[in-house]
Amino acid sequence: MALRIGIHPPGADPASLEFVRDAERLGIDSVWVAEAWMYDCLTPLAYLASITETLRLGSGVVQLGSRSPAMLAMSALSLQKMSDGRFILGIGTSGPQVMEGWHGVRFDKPVTRTRETIEIVRKAVSGERLEYDGRVHRLPLPDSQGRPIRSPVGGTEIPIYNAALGPANLQLTGELCDGWVGTAFMAETANIYLAPMRQAAEAAGRSFDEIEITVAAGLEFTDDVEEAGRRHAAGYAFTIGAMGSSSTNFYNQSYIRQGFGDAVEEVQRLWQAGDREAAGASVPIEFGLHTNLVGGDDQVTERLRAYRDAGVDTLRISIHGDERTDRLDDLARLLDLVERVNAEVST
Repeated sequence: MALRIGIHPPGADPASLEFVRDAERLGIDSVWVAEAWMYDCLTPLAYLASITETLRLGSGVVQLGSRSPAMLAMSALSLQKMSDGRFILGIGTSGPQVMEGWHGVRFDKPVTRTRETIEIVRKAVSGERLEYDGRVHRLPLPDSQGRPIRSPVGGTEIPIYNAALGPANLQLTGELCDGWVGTAFMAETANIYLAPMRQAAEAAGRSFDEIEITVAAGLEFTDDVEEAGRRHAAGYAFTIGAMGSSSTNFYNQSYIRQGFGDAVEEVQRLWQAGDREAAGASVPIEFGLHTNLVGGDDQVTERLRAYRDAGVDTLRISIHGDERTDRLDDLARLLDLVERVNAEVST
C-alpha cells in the first residue's frame, strides 16, 4: 500500500480549519483532530465535514470515559452521516491526571474499558438492541427502569482506531480494531508496537494487513538539522515529565521499552525538580530526529522510506511554522517527496 499523508490542523479557529480545505486540494488523504483539555475533537470534525469533500475525518483521539459509549456511538453516527461515510472513530484511554483531574472519572481498567466501549459502539451503530453485561458497563442498568433500545438510524459500520501504547492495549488493537493511532513511534523500534498487534491479529484469525497503521510526525524543512532535532527533542520533556503522574506515564513506559530508560528517568527527575531547561536538554536528539521529518529533501525522503519500510500506512503530520502560505508550500513539497517514495515500490 502507498504511504499516505494526513494532517493535524494547526488549531481550532476558522483559519486553521480552512487550512484543511486548502490541504485537501493539494491531495492529502485525511485529517485528524486531537482532544486534550482545551477543545473537543468532534465539533471541529463536524465543521470539517461541511467544508471538505474527500478527506477521511479522524478523531485523534476521543478520550474514553469522557462520554458514555452510547453517546460516543450517537456522535459517530452523526458524523458518519454528515460526512457521507468519511468518519473514523479514533479512541484512547488518556491517563489518570486528565481523566480523574479534568473529567472526574475514575481511571481504572483502561484496557477493559476500551474493549467494552468498542463492543458497545459497534452494537449501537449496527442497529442491535443495546444489551451489555461487562465489568465497566452494564446496559440496561440492573435493577432499573431501563430497557434495551435499538437505534432507528443504526445499520452502518464505523471504523474504530485505537491509540494504544502498552502491550495489552496493542494486543487489543490487533484483535478488534480497524487501525492504530500511533504516537511516540520510531521506525527503528517499530516492532515494540507492531509485533503485539500482529500476534493478536493472527491469533484472532485476522490479517495484520487489515489494520491501518497511522503514526504522528512533525514536519520541518531546514538546513540546520541538528538545531531542529534538538529543539524538537526538548519538546518531549513535557511529555516525559508531565504527561502522567510519577508512577503512571504511558509515554515513558513506551520510551523505556524502546531502550531509553536511563534518559527518561533523568528527564523526569529534572522536570519534577523544576529544572525544565535542563530536562529539555537531556532528551536524546533521537527523539527529535526519529519521530519527525526534519531536514532537507534528502533527510525527509530518508525518513519517509524508514516509515514505509517499517510498515506505516499513514503519517499524521503536524507542520512547523505559523504562516498559512509557508505551511501549504511545505505540505506540497512533502507530497512530492511521498510520491517519489511510493513510486520506488510500484516500479
